[in-house]
Amino acid sequence: MFEITIERQFSAAHAIRLYDGSLEPVHGHNWSVRVTVGRDELDEIEVVTDFHDLENQLNALITRADNNNLNAITPFCDGAGGLAVNPTAERVAWWIGTEVAKHLANKVRLVSVEVGEAPGCTATYRP
Repeated sequence: MFEITIERQFSAAHAIRLYDGSLEPVHGHNWSVRVTVGRDELDEIEVVTDFHDLENQLNALITRADNNNLNAITPFCDGAGGLAVNPTAERVAWWIGTEVAKHLANKVRLVSVEVGEAPGCTATYRP
């Protein structure tokens, strides 16, 4: 199997729903993102996929989140001011991964998405 990885960063706020149902105070992070995709064999030009295509997909997602409150963007908001999906680091990784996977070239699969919300604090989504 062959894999490629791209990395990006963005700044965004969030407030996680806690175990007791309350929301923690809104606060910001400088989020790091690592997306890895792979395929069993290289394509006809001997790559997994075009780095630029993968970068463009990730950049489009990050543009939606950058300098925003994650609680206010889809899929995290419910459209009525509440949460549809708790904007944890795990769910941010899931969101990025499921969206990127929708647009991958034939035979390319999402391997993992790692999201860090602080140094030493990383969540990983693997489909």
